[in-house]
Amino acid sequence: MEKKVIWHKVLDNRELLKEGRVMTVTAAHKGICLTHFEGKFSALDNKCPHQGGPLGEGSIENGLLRCPWHGWDFDPCTGIPPGGFDDGVETFPTKEENKAIYVGMKEEVKHEATVSDIMVETMVNWGVTKVFGMVGHSNLGFADAMKRQEEKGNLNFYGIRHEGAAAFAASAYGKLTGKPAACFTIAGPGATNLYTGMWDAKVDRAPFLALTGQVATQVVGTGNFQEVDLVQAFNTVAEFNQRVQGNSKHAELMSLAIKHAILKRDVSHLTFPDEVQELQAPVNSKAQHSTNRITPMEIAPPKEMADKAVDLIQNSKRPLIIMGHGARAHKKSIVAFAESLNAAVVTTFKGKGLIADSHPLGCGVLGRSGTPIASWFMNEADLLIVFGASFSNHTGITYKKPTIQIDFDPLALSKFHEVDVAVWGEISRTLEILSSELKGKTSTIDQKEEIEERWNLWKAEKEKRLTETSENGLSSIAIFEAMNKVAPKDAVMCVDVGNNAYSFGRYFEPEQQDFLMSGYLGSIGFALPAAMGAWAAVGNTRPVVAVAGDGGLCQYLAEITTLVKYNMPVKLIVLNNHELGKISKEQRAGEFDVWKTSLSNPNFSEYAISCGAWGKRVEKEKDIQTSMKELFNHSGPGLLEFIADVSLI
Repeated sequence: MEKKVIWHKVLDNRELLKEGRVMTVTAAHKGICLTHFEGKFSALDNKCPHQGGPLGEGSIENGLLRCPWHGWDFDPCTGIPPGGFDDGVETFPTKEENKAIYVGMKEEVKHEATVSDIMVETMVNWGVTKVFGMVGHSNLGFADAMKRQEEKGNLNFYGIRHEGAAAFAASAYGKLTGKPAACFTIAGPGATNLYTGMWDAKVDRAPFLALTGQVATQVVGTGNFQEVDLVQAFNTVAEFNQRVQGNSKHAELMSLAIKHAILKRDVSHLTFPDEVQELQAPVNSKAQHSTNRITPMEIAPPKEMADKAVDLIQNSKRPLIIMGHGARAHKKSIVAFAESLNAAVVTTFKGKGLIADSHPLGCGVLGRSGTPIASWFMNEADLLIVFGASFSNHTGITYKKPTIQIDFDPLALSKFHEVDVAVWGEISRTLEILSSELKGKTSTIDQKEEIEERWNLWKAEKEKRLTETSENGLSSIAIFEAMNKVAPKDAVMCVDVGNNAYSFGRYFEPEQQDFLMSGYLGSIGFALPAAMGAWAAVGNTRPVVAVAGDGGLCQYLAEITTLVKYNMPVKLIVLNNHELGKISKEQRAGEFDVWKTSLSNPNFSEYAISCGAWGKRVEKEKDIQTSMKELFNHSGPGLLEFIADVSLI
């Protein structure tokens, strides 16, 4: 039975296409080259048979339609090439009604599942439902499969302005949730732009899924346009790294990629050659689910190590608990354990906020971005109990104290130096064992009064620093003191790199907030794209705040348009001192001249307004708190710019 012809209006008014001209139109998802030649409208397949050049972007010259790419010619009405060649283009019937032009297309066949459909459905079934990226010519088949899942309400795709921002957003999502989001790019430069964000996820142990297009397999190795061997390129960063082929086990490949990302807390990468993406799925091919594919992770520690930990704690009078980013999912259990021991609690910078500064046992952040309270109690402790921390030199956990280290990763234990008791186990399960064994058997002193005393000393010091003002700009102390008073208590806060981060770590006092940063990689530019990833994770259930310096913000400044496009109500606070202040400080400390660190900036608030967001600039201390209230009361995306003095940090 011959398929029915469906007529599609492609031009509202024939006058829009003058005699002797051509244009590209679409009918039933197919690109059409519409020509107007010698009084007749004709419809031809828009793809030149040579290399697929868009004929609708060509021109009629000497009575022939010329491809804009390589100059191949065709009759503008029949599609037949001159000279007797047999590589003509298909034509379609046209008609004119009330000056409108219609093209007749045979009824579209029902969509049949492709390899991409199977893999995207598998991805969704495993819970990967947030994708950041950019659609382009070498990933269209996979993009089309994601479109179908988004139309069903199963997936959210966020089109970004730079692929590096997509990678940071996916990394932040993984850090916050412990689950992977995906980033999606074309071949070549789109994929290589992911590299920094992939490393950020890897070194901070965040699950991450990268999906990249690739040039057609038949031209691999020929130096084709945008050809990069992406499997080879990502070998050092991706724990799971595979090229999808026509005869691959497609659903299984996607399942293994996500499984590696989750269990290894690492980066997975799949690349899709152009011709594979639209292949019809093999007969009986089905998407996979995660059911019974991942074992529970509540692993108990070896008895020998648990017993040693119990002995050390029983003999301790002044234990200090240190929480790193790896303890994020277990913060309530750890705080309860601290309360049972009357133990002071500090965090690494990456673990900031895992205990509120207002908690009677909370002592703030340890290390370069920390408070004197935290360092005081580390020095006074007779035992360190460390949960999920990496012992980075930025944190400065002393190796001179008896130490118990508890971590899910055996390679992280005693990584830089020997510790007294290295406990390999899932943190909450380990705490259950320790709490049970220690119940009623400890003799630690109550440190709460001493903690309160040290906080009072630090607050008095901050009050003194608040009196230090300058004509060159606002002090970061004043800015973060205002944030202490008006910032949402349950916000997710994304922090950039630089002096702004050091001041934030030292002066902002967390309550119930979560904090995300580029930890081990320390990559500038993280805050804004990370906020997009955080918002994708929490939606409008929690506020999302990004804190950045002018140097970091400019790296992904265009992503403010992404906030506006998807109505992400991210609140962006930028400290503008027209300088890479941290680098200037390091140059001075190294007895170098300050060189090439000054910045020429836009008016960030006006830029935000031009993008469609709320924006305001603050230059006077009296306006800090009221302007910050305005920012947090605004319902959509907003940017608050502070003109800051680089010396007052």
